Amino acid sequence: MTDAQETAADSSLRITGGAPPDDGGSSDTGVPIDTGVPIPLFEPREGIPPVIADTDALVQVATAFAAGSGPVAVDAERASGYRYGQRAYLVQLRREGAGTALIDPAACPDLSGLGQALSGVEWVLHAATQDLPCLREIGMAPTALFDTELAGRLAGFPRVGLGAMVEGVLGFVLEKGHSAVDWSTRPLPEPWLRYAALDVELLVDLRDALEKELDRQGKLEWALQEFDAIASAPPAGPRKDPWRRTSGMHKVRRRRQLAVVRELWQARDLIAQRRDVSPGKVLPDAAIVQAALSVPANVHALAALNGFGHRLGRRQLEQWQAAIDRALALDDSELPQSGQPVTGPPPPRAWADKDPAAAARLSAAKAAVSALAERLNMPQENLVAPDAVRRLCWEPPRSADLESVGAALAGYGARPWQVEQVSPVLVEALAVA
Repeated sequence: MTDAQETAADSSLRITGGAPPDDGGSSDTGVPIDTGVPIPLFEPREGIPPVIADTDALVQVATAFAAGSGPVAVDAERASGYRYGQRAYLVQLRREGAGTALIDPAACPDLSGLGQALSGVEWVLHAATQDLPCLREIGMAPTALFDTELAGRLAGFPRVGLGAMVEGVLGFVLEKGHSAVDWSTRPLPEPWLRYAALDVELLVDLRDALEKELDRQGKLEWALQEFDAIASAPPAGPRKDPWRRTSGMHKVRRRRQLAVVRELWQARDLIAQRRDVSPGKVLPDAAIVQAALSVPANVHALAALNGFGHRLGRRQLEQWQAAIDRALALDDSELPQSGQPVTGPPPPRAWADKDPAAAARLSAAKAAVSALAERLNMPQENLVAPDAVRRLCWEPPRSADLESVGAALAGYGARPWQVEQVSPVLVEALAVA
């Protein structure tokens, strides 16, 4: 390994730039000088901007941001746990020369004009894959991006939340008390708007510092490949059998009980969508699982279960019982299978019985990847996707050399840097059996 690829012992310490001003407070760029004491950040530099909620104001913002310079910081706030789906209820942007903008997507549901104005500009996001789906829904998609959370993972930071990164890298403390509020509330309270503006206040500064750190560690090209993969990835398709993700499903074993879960989940989803509320507020997952395990025969029996009871009216109980009755009326051929179709290798716990040689290969491969990830100071899952390793070990190339293993990894979606780093250790691991 080259010196550039070795992680410095101080990778989790504050990275600062610029010469100290006379007062010892912060540099001209706003990045604090390392005094050893984190600085609480209470207000955006230019104050809280007004919320953009009409077309004319949105056009002005698009013009201003198109005329700005450098990367643009982007963030979005959703109302998870309160509203149906993962729509954006506030979009925050900041760019040099344009300042900060707060946009209300409920009032301005089409931001494609703003997205076009920012075409070709690098977007800086934190945990980009969380925000990109809701941004795409309103017409915004980056052509290039820099993900500060992913950058932190690749650089070996132990904590990669935005607050931890801003404090550890830049020396500022962000107040994070409003992250889980109901962002569909209107009007949005001033403290929430302040929080939202501060979320993009230092994203570009953080990006610049992380770029320098990644370059110092010899990992910048790796990060750029990861960012390009995120930006160019197509939108995820609809999830197959989403009802199987009901919390507590591991308790449900019989096919008739699975049918009860499916019918209740689908009935709940329709109601939640119609009311525009989180499905969990309509009926908790725990109540669905309890009903599936008990399979109540009538409304009276249903009302005795946890999650139903006295808080539900007769009409509500009847709609849930109707869903259960539909499951009970299904023919055996219509019942869901107890497990989802397996498209890849079997679960690793079954390998020792099904294919002991494959189990030995997987054990060696996991140990080798773990050791390499530790040397490179990054999480194993960022070094290579665990699913790619499992598939490779279950069906290795006939001749497991660097070329064939690299081709297999690339076929499973590994980026060139991952293929280069991981292939040698996997070739050795595959030789154990």
